[in-house]
Amino acid sequence: MKQFKRTTVTSALPYANGPVHIGHLAGVYIPADIYVRYLRLKGEEVLFVGGSDEHGVPITIKAKKEGVTPQDIVDRYHGIIKQSFEDFGITFDIYSRTSSPTHRQLASDIFKTIEQKGGFVEKTSEQYYDETAQQFLADRYITGKCPHCANENAYGDQCEACGTSLNPTDLINPKSAISGSVPVMRETKHWYLPLDQHEAWLRQWILEEHKEWKANVYGQCKSWLDMGLQPRAVSRDLDWGIPVPVSGAEGKVLYVWFDAPIGYISNTKELLPDSWEKWWKDEDTRLLHFIGKDNIVFHCIVFPAVLKAEGSYILPDNVPGNEFLNLEGDKISTSRNWAVWLHEYLVDFPGKQDVLRYVLTANAPETKDNDFTWKDFQARNNNELVAIFGNFINRAMVLTQKYFDNKVPNIGELTDYDRTTLKEFEDVKTNVEKLLDTFRFRDAQKEAMTLARIGNKYLADTEPWKLAKTDMDRVATIMHISLQIAANLAIAFEPFLPFSSAKLRTMLGMTSFKWSDLGKLDILSSGTELGSAELLFDKIEDETVALQVQKLLDTKKANEAENHKASPVKENVAFEDFQKMDIRVGTVLDCQKVPKADKLLQFRIADGLQDRTILSGIAQHYPNPEELIGTQVCFIANFEPRKLRGVMSEGMILSAEDADGKLILIQPKNTVTNGSQVG
Repeated sequence: MKQFKRTTVTSALPYANGPVHIGHLAGVYIPADIYVRYLRLKGEEVLFVGGSDEHGVPITIKAKKEGVTPQDIVDRYHGIIKQSFEDFGITFDIYSRTSSPTHRQLASDIFKTIEQKGGFVEKTSEQYYDETAQQFLADRYITGKCPHCANENAYGDQCEACGTSLNPTDLINPKSAISGSVPVMRETKHWYLPLDQHEAWLRQWILEEHKEWKANVYGQCKSWLDMGLQPRAVSRDLDWGIPVPVSGAEGKVLYVWFDAPIGYISNTKELLPDSWEKWWKDEDTRLLHFIGKDNIVFHCIVFPAVLKAEGSYILPDNVPGNEFLNLEGDKISTSRNWAVWLHEYLVDFPGKQDVLRYVLTANAPETKDNDFTWKDFQARNNNELVAIFGNFINRAMVLTQKYFDNKVPNIGELTDYDRTTLKEFEDVKTNVEKLLDTFRFRDAQKEAMTLARIGNKYLADTEPWKLAKTDMDRVATIMHISLQIAANLAIAFEPFLPFSSAKLRTMLGMTSFKWSDLGKLDILSSGTELGSAELLFDKIEDETVALQVQKLLDTKKANEAENHKASPVKENVAFEDFQKMDIRVGTVLDCQKVPKADKLLQFRIADGLQDRTILSGIAQHYPNPEELIGTQVCFIANFEPRKLRGVMSEGMILSAEDADGKLILIQPKNTVTNGSQVG
């Protein structure tokens, strides 16, 4: 394995259209911060780069809704996000933004370099255009009826009711979200990154040269490569973003997926204008991207292809991507306010940043989605931080204060039990290092907690409070060893619990420390005067947790009330128009999930005339589709056939949404003849 001189660490740029929540912290920023703190403790040269992603359609949509400019939106949330990271001890060397002049210039320069090398392909295609607003429409600015579940408010990129990914042209009765008018198709030119031309080297570089990447990251990359890469647009018609820096591109900006990752480089340049290149162009620099699973493809396939096309940048050595964190069994959702926001957490739990850091690391979604619950939060605080870590430190401090005038006593002759105890914790450093080096932060924190367990057991077994009546030399040895274990804890937990570790070091009189001290028995010199004993952690009561749970329940009730109000009755239609719709009943002959399409089920229906195939975006609501075989469903028989995932869908299955958001198939109560019409 190659030895590097330095490490550049980046963490995914949070989108500046809202604050950050525990899902962001657990999936990206705590793991990155743990790793960076670990490298710094080892004395390694490391740069930690972050920043806000401030371009893209969701920001313009939010600005229009609020009647302000996109710059107003990003200025507001950039400040909130940056403060949240500072409050939780995320130690960026720089946290900047993609609206900075430095970023605008560098993103433009990288585009021009690739364009001059012939690295882009220009294509003219037809896209929706709003004649009233006089602008091309981004996918999110087009709404219409979903062809899968009939949701009337599907977006041009996805139906949020059934979760199916869409193209704008898939929508039925599309309209502009800006003016409400019916858009028309117009030709427009865009620049594309031909990922298909990069596929061969990407396949070799990832699948053959980086088999050490985490299984979830490697697997997602392999899936994309096996499907075959397609050219990807790097420009779009929009008025918010970095203008495409070539003639003939008026009214076009760089697509946010292209400019955002360049923010890592531009932020480095902003911090180190004279030496930034060594962090991005020197082959002795190791590049690491910490991200969530929704960004794996961009950081492992797309961004490396951009860097390769430019030609002078290093490629990532590893991309430790995590899965998603859920909240109380439900997916975290900004739009539904189903989240624990970091700035709100500190209002309810002042001074408890480390408790959240600890719990989120213990539940880190490292290989699969995981769940945060307030009950688990309380249990880990009370049963682990308070009862194990805090209890040991408090006993060691109080006993030293009581028997040795608050100074580290001399160590005497060791017993076999002392040697056994020391043997138990001498391997902790090696074990924690192995886990941190392979980005297994959850297990590393658990291993570090082993020190506190050893310390608690040591005090409980030796009972120095009893020996104080007869053998103070023995008590001195016990407390000396206990305080050395405490000092080891202050070092081992510095990457995980920085606030508590700093407090503990003050209590122990540790004026300096380094990672190489971990596992040693002489961190604290005999005679060192200790600080005042304080509780590192305190118990969280049932009432406190009950308030947080109730807050979420109130949010869920409010969402249900909002989502399930009867929608306004649509405009009247003529009876003749209704008669044009041919709704029939058919029997399900076969039903199975569509490969590589998590939302789609493929039905084979006996319709009384001939069998037909219909795709429907209800897979998440029917996890056992084979159970539908033999049942009857209602479907629109004369719906225009559409090809989805390479399969021709010949109709639309009818379903209704219940109070919990679950889609239920519309089915006749009694069996009827296949092909029977509904009317």
